[in-house]
Parts: sequence; structure tokens; C-alpha cells
Amino acid sequence: MARILVIEDEEDLQAVLEYNLKQAGHDVVVKGTGHSGLKAVRERRPDLILLDIMLPDISGTEVCKTLKRSVDTRTIPVIIASAKGEEIDRVLGFELGADDYVVKPFSVRELLLRITRVLARGAVVEAEPRAVLEFGVLKLDRDAHKLWVDGVEVELTALEFKLLLTLYERRNRVQSRAALLDDVWGIKADVTTRTVDTHVKRLREKLGPAGDYVETVRGVGYRFADAPGSILDDSASGPVSQLESLVPSKRYVE
Repeated sequence: MARILVIEDEEDLQAVLEYNLKQAGHDVVVKGTGHSGLKAVRERRPDLILLDIMLPDISGTEVCKTLKRSVDTRTIPVIIASAKGEEIDRVLGFELGADDYVVKPFSVRELLLRITRVLARGAVVEAEPRAVLEFGVLKLDRDAHKLWVDGVEVELTALEFKLLLTLYERRNRVQSRAALLDDVWGIKADVTTRTVDTHVKRLREKLGPAGDYVETVRGVGYRFADAPGSILDDSASGPVSQLESLVPSKRYVE
């Protein structure tokens, strides 16, 4: 059983969600405004938040931003449920750090399956011991959602951090764009593969000297280097020196 906070202003939908979630065995709290939803989070931390975008006081995007900015709440899974179903709306939701995005009107049965999957994903993460991961000039604190490059903290969005962590945990294994869309953006995220390329480009720029750790595999997708020393300079047969690695370069693997 999970404690689920529903932030939704439509009374009919509130009743439908509350009934079905309770039938599924969950403890449900329903709030009709963004401010009351945030207050409910502070009073008792939920296991998952089902969040509408168009709320009467503040927007759901502002609620999500507030949650993801705080160390205390950024790891709470958020599923956005909204009538705004354009690609730009879904991409924005995932950029804010949402774990999934469903478009109204939706199937309650499908929503329950999505909730189950997101909760299961979070349970696996909580079971893992906290660790600061180090790789060459990179240092990542997975739980605190922090990244340092050569000792300097670099600010990433929730989606960028998730993309980097996914590639890192599968280092030296090629990840297709379709796989990244599914695993990073969410369940069958209906956004174009161009979205993946744009985010990888932005991530590389933020990583600076560590940008070359993320390699492009032409026609397939991306992979994270197996070891820092495995990054080769295009003009030499050996690993690039620390000084040379400070110069960003575009690298493609045939």
C-alpha cells in the first residue's frame, strides 16, 4: 500500500481517482489547489503525487518545480495528469522531473498500471545504498541529485541528471534513442528521437571537459565510456592527456 497525494481541482475526477486508488489498496489524500497540495506534502510525505497542470491558484508546473528544487521532496515520484497533450507539454513535464505523463481523458486501469510501475521503480532505488559515484573528473551524488565536474558543482535539470545516470549505469553499452525515450522520458513517451539528441547535446555542453564521456554511435544512439582512459584523441593512438581532455571535441563511433 502506498500513500498517494492527488492534486486535482475537478471534483468528478477527484471522486473517480479516490475511489479507484482506494480499491487498489492505496491510502489516498485529495487536494484541489497547488498550495494545499504542497502543504499536504510538508505535513506528511506521500509515496507518489498525481498532479494536474491547470490548477485554480498556481500551475502544476510550479508545484513540480517547487518539489524538485527541494532536497526533501525531489525524490518523490510525480505523475502529471493533464488535458494538455501536445508534445511540447509532455517534454516540459519530463524536463521538470515528472516520472510519467498521462493525457486526459485517460483509462483509469492504465493509470493504475503506470502508478504501480513508478512505485516499483522507486522501491528499487530506495533499496540501493547511497553512494557517491566517481568517474574520472565526474562525481555524482545520486540521492542528493548533485554533480561535480573537476570539483566544480554543475547544475542539471532532473531530466538531464536522469539521462546522465542512465547512461553511466549502462556504460560501454550502446543505448538506442528509443530505449532512452522509454527509460528516461517514461512509459512509451511519445516524443521524437530529436528530443534525445537535443538533450544529449545540452548535457555534453554542461559537462564541459567530461562531455566526451558520452559517445555518439552513428545510426544507433549513445553510450557512456567504459573508463575515463578509454576516451581516445582522434589524432593519437593513446588516451588523451588531462590537458587535452579540457578541449571539447565531437566524437563519433562508426
